[in-house]
Amino acid sequence: MGEVKDWRPFVYGGVASITAEFGKQIAGCTAATPPEAYHKGCTFPIDTTKTRLQIQGQKIDQTFSQLRYRGMTDAFVKISREEGLRALYSGIWPAVLRQATYGTIKFGTYYTLKKLANERGLLTNEDGSERVWSNILCAAAAGAISSAIANPTDVLKVRMQVHGKGQHQGLLGCFGEIYKFEGVRGLWRGVGPTAQRAVVIASVELPVYDFCKLQLMNAFGDHVANHFISSFIASLGSAIASTPIDVIRTRLMNQRHVSITMNGVVTAAATPKLYSGSLDCAVQTIRNEGLLALYKGFIPTWVRMGPWNIIFFITYEQLKKY
Repeated sequence: MGEVKDWRPFVYGGVASITAEFGKQIAGCTAATPPEAYHKGCTFPIDTTKTRLQIQGQKIDQTFSQLRYRGMTDAFVKISREEGLRALYSGIWPAVLRQATYGTIKFGTYYTLKKLANERGLLTNEDGSERVWSNILCAAAAGAISSAIANPTDVLKVRMQVHGKGQHQGLLGCFGEIYKFEGVRGLWRGVGPTAQRAVVIASVELPVYDFCKLQLMNAFGDHVANHFISSFIASLGSAIASTPIDVIRTRLMNQRHVSITMNGVVTAAATPKLYSGSLDCAVQTIRNEGLLALYKGFIPTWVRMGPWNIIFFITYEQLKKY
């Protein structure tokens, strides 16, 4: 029975992540939403606008040097008008696949590491409070491991979101193109900043949630109100801390190394490398676009992250009772 319990954090994390992804999508739908859009995710377009905002304005990349969108709403309107509503949902299936892998590993690893730390007397102080450094280390390790494993799903999502409808023949078509012309390395493009972003998010989000939950225990107890407030605060902190790394990650993932001929046939010719790595991307972005460019897409990031975290943590806390 003890071995079964060891797997519970992973199972609960995966179920809660998928529930949060689809629950958040349905919550974003309105009475005017077409029925066929429900199964595609009603708030996923927010993530698409975030990606488009993050890759625009790159002075060294002529393809995306133009500032096409003034903000989240403007991006939503222009994409739907110029490319059709379906373009807003490009990349949703890699996003769902990501939650099934990343969420399962991240939260399962985090709470498993916390349990191990507690058994060795490394988690709590003499007064029973949890050590912040121990929490952060467990969260950082869980974030780095899970994001590195799930990186290909992130690359697929970004590529499909950037190029919209018609650029790739679905998930398998996009995967096949990347693997054929860029190899396995292409699927792990941007893994460095992806792991860094996951470490930052996990190091902020999970410990902040646990800290807030503990502080609010006297006022609300271990109930939904406590989980709601704690997850809301945690999501704001993680959005502020992670957006600059997310911008760098998105730009590196969208950096392609193949060229397309006039007749649409993709060749194996390598294109010039725009950024040599995370640091170079950060320096080039700040130098050419200013420091605030690292916060492109912050509003859609928080709008997406907030409801996701709230649904996830509430679901996770309920599952823990069984």
